[in-house]
Amino acid sequence: MFILNEDSQRTEGRDAQSSNIMAGKAVAESVRTTLGPRGMDKMLVDSGGEVVITNDGATILEEMDIEHPAAQMIVEVSETQEAEVGDGTTTAAVIAGNLLAEAEDLLEQDVHATTIVEGYHEAARIALDAIEDQVLDVEVDDELLAQVGKSSMTGKGTGGLTPAELAETVVTAIGHVADDDGVRRDDVSVYTQVGASSSATELVEGIVLDEEPAHDAMPSTVEDADIAILDVALEIQTGEIDAEYAIDSIDQLNAALDAEESELRGYAEEIVDSGVDVVFNTDDVDDRVASFLANEGVLVFEGLGNSDTRKIASATGARRVGALEDLDTEDFGHADRIRTDSYGDDDLAFVEGGAAAEAVTVFVRGGTDHIVDELERAVGDALDVVATARESGEVVPGAGASEIAIADRIRAKAAGIEGRSQLAVNAFADAIDVIPRTLASNTGRDPIDTLVDLRAEHESEGRAGLVTDGETVTIADPVEHGVVDPADVKREAIESAAEAATMIARIDDVIAAE
Repeated sequence: MFILNEDSQRTEGRDAQSSNIMAGKAVAESVRTTLGPRGMDKMLVDSGGEVVITNDGATILEEMDIEHPAAQMIVEVSETQEAEVGDGTTTAAVIAGNLLAEAEDLLEQDVHATTIVEGYHEAARIALDAIEDQVLDVEVDDELLAQVGKSSMTGKGTGGLTPAELAETVVTAIGHVADDDGVRRDDVSVYTQVGASSSATELVEGIVLDEEPAHDAMPSTVEDADIAILDVALEIQTGEIDAEYAIDSIDQLNAALDAEESELRGYAEEIVDSGVDVVFNTDDVDDRVASFLANEGVLVFEGLGNSDTRKIASATGARRVGALEDLDTEDFGHADRIRTDSYGDDDLAFVEGGAAAEAVTVFVRGGTDHIVDELERAVGDALDVVATARESGEVVPGAGASEIAIADRIRAKAAGIEGRSQLAVNAFADAIDVIPRTLASNTGRDPIDTLVDLRAEHESEGRAGLVTDGETVTIADPVEHGVVDPADVKREAIESAAEAATMIARIDDVIAAE
């Protein structure tokens, strides 16, 4: 009797566990060497020849063409980490991979998967308690936030700018969108433009749009601008029914042209009479309407997409209007200045100040596409972690110091756990050690010797990390060197890695349909 389709493939027992664990480990290993300030870059080339050069774990895993379902779970760990806290994606993936490696060793010692899962859950609980104890008893001010941003970007491609310089811009950006209710992270955008050194990167107190004026004669700058958003076709209206008109004389032709001209001029006059200075229109604008408005000094942009329209409405307070007769000053938004500028073949519009300053844009520059892409990723991660740290008000030591403390706490508590679960708890601690070991390996130090030294320093001083300063790598207190991370990044990495590893370890039967 056939229960499954005869073309189905089934892998059971230890073979299924080994296959899944091997896939998970392979994914983790693919990003392990990117970890830390001395991490290496990866070059990813797709089938169309597009090249991505990065050491951002989330980007690497996203670009890789991964098919194995267990490996996909590790990718999901990275995606969850990115979505929740914006950084620590490599850390989460590497920990998950090493939890699987430790689980594989336990399975070979005939420790049941359920026992491993129980031990991992207990160890994760201990790890979270250890993170709580690592939270620094300090005020998370702008100086500390700058250290958080700098730590997240150190080792990433930042072009001619140092992570410290970029971190100042990031902290200022987050400060613009923070209030007593929290941080409006969605009001901070990153816009990239190739064609200048990365040192030209700046913070725009407003929004940047890939738009150009509807007419060359329109003003390039409008100060103290009243803004309208229209959903109106400013062109000759045509009916839905096809019709033909016979014109028998020049007078009739001129009359028809005059009627068109009058209709179009009427649109322009309604806009001018409303008192608006700048119009953003989702529909088309006839060249003659644009010319009339240009003569009156009105700046117009046409053919905007819904995304840009929502951004303008949110930033300036303008409300979308579907008919010119409905246009009223109550629907206007406001900005201190709207200007247009050309960058090579690209024209950009900047909406700055006033109500628009509630949203800010980090305007990233770079000499090549690869540089600006990597800068965009680095700045995006920094914005996320600075926002997270500001909202939670909790930071912990970086440079592997928190992982050393977590592993030490888990081993201390493991002695009080009965049964074989104790083996899994100790294995969890060994998996956490992969972070300082990898940091050491990526700096050229011996990972085992460095781990021993870190543990000894932690025992004697209470805090020890692998601090990189230029070409120098030392074991020291990372807090004294300004290397700190948001506590939420550590929590999320532990929780998501443990969940993925336990889920994969429990699978003992894989049925694949052909």
